[in-house]
Amino acid sequence: MNNTNTHHERIAKMTFASVYPLYVTKVEKKGRTKEELLQVIEWLTGFDKKQLQDKIDKKVTFEKFFQHATLNTNANLITGVICGYRIEEIENPLTQKVRYLDKLVDELAKGRKMEKILRSVAK
Repeated sequence: MNNTNTHHERIAKMTFASVYPLYVTKVEKKGRTKEELLQVIEWLTGFDKKQLQDKIDKKVTFEKFFQHATLNTNANLITGVICGYRIEEIENPLTQKVRYLDKLVDELAKGRKMEKILRSVAK
């Protein structure tokens, strides 16, 4: 990942609708379902299926998408490497949120258990 303002602006202006079909394809290729993907997205953003479809239909940018999202309080537990960079070290807040989503989709596609993906904190 490039840490330039140009890179962050490109992510901000990218539409969720352009990336969502890629997420669906990625998880379905690995034997997971669109419903599981929707569950993961809802956990992170607070958007239910209807709200998410509205964002897709309106072709909202990632910037607007995350402006309207209610980020899960456990989102900061999403750590690790995505695109060669540690998520917890990404300084741009929007880029970090998009990478949170990317990481969750990767974990789903890799067959990780849902309770691990959703960072269930059961003690």
